[in-house]
Amino acid sequence: MKRISAPRRTASLSAQLVDSLRSHIEAGGWPVGTRIPPEQALIEELGVGRSTLREAVGALVHLGLLEPRAGDGTYVRSSSELQSVMVRRASSAQRDKVLELRTVLEEYASGAAALRRSEGQLQQMRELLADADAATAGEDTSAATSVDALFHRAVVRASGNDLLVEVYDYLGAALTSSLGGLPWDAAHAGEHARLHRRLVDAIEARDAAGARDTAAAIVRLTRDHETRTPRAAEEQ
Repeated sequence: MKRISAPRRTASLSAQLVDSLRSHIEAGGWPVGTRIPPEQALIEELGVGRSTLREAVGALVHLGLLEPRAGDGTYVRSSSELQSVMVRRASSAQRDKVLELRTVLEEYASGAAALRRSEGQLQQMRELLADADAATAGEDTSAATSVDALFHRAVVRASGNDLLVEVYDYLGAALTSSLGGLPWDAAHAGEHARLHRRLVDAIEARDAAGARDTAAAIVRLTRDHETRTPRAAEEQ
């Protein structure tokens, strides 16, 4: 099991311990959903005082990385404070606002992907399109939603902007949860597939403007689909 880095002995010991524990969580040392070791075990492992440890753990709770549960210890809530804040905010937002955010992220990412994508990344997009077609043909809504999320993440990764990739990955679960799972009628499903193929064609041709326009069109289609679906109307 990977060990946590003990903090250096300086005046800001608790601040260093926060950084050390945060890095341990981000690296997967304590996976999301698991309970962290008992307080006494951490004190002995790290060689710090009880008050220093409690201060550090309290800071991580405030950041949204840890969650205390009465009578059951402390659990890892998120692997990043940015993820915790953004997912919580997106999950509580109106669908229309989430769609606007998705437009901003994907429109820019698609244009950048057209200029920076590799052949391997382009091939991955083509393969995901084939997987999406297969899921749609099999009327597997859950699989189609999952593949669609993977496709858009692949486009964002091809943008070459690491910060954008990080933000989009953190929001991915919230976007999929908020926008996915609704059945598509034949007309919308066909147009959805056509626009995705057009997006990949634009990225392959290194047509940044065309890629941005198509990405925006995909989100507009999703918005139209949302407004025509009974469940979406009920949640407005």
